[in-house]
Amino acid sequence: MPQPTAALFYVEDIAKSSAFYTDLFERSPAVASPFYAMYKLDNGFEVAIYDRKKLAPPSAAPAGSSEIGFLVPDKAALEALHAQWVAKGIPIIMEPVKMYFGGIHFMATDPDGHRLRVATPD
Repeated sequence: MPQPTAALFYVEDIAKSSAFYTDLFERSPAVASPFYAMYKLDNGFEVAIYDRKKLAPPSAAPAGSSEIGFLVPDKAALEALHAQWVAKGIPIIMEPVKMYFGGIHFMATDPDGHRLRVATPD
């Protein structure tokens, strides 16, 4: 069975979202156009952003209905990343908390409201 290798978010303002993800991932997009940008991460996973006005076929899905997860090794790494994102002004919508299903999590959002969940292992 094929394994997922990428997540794609639909965005309203490609320039704004590209600047956000360039800062977040601390790298330039591997592929960039006026309507699309793709970031290739060190683990091989790709995160792409696509101007929702150029989608084919169009999507009626609201922004912010997607989430991407980042697994960090431990609580110290989670707290360090949380502090880094706060310092960058990334909106935090859930402060670090122990979740009932395991691990410590915090959640932030990108400019379109897509959720960025950071978690420790269970």
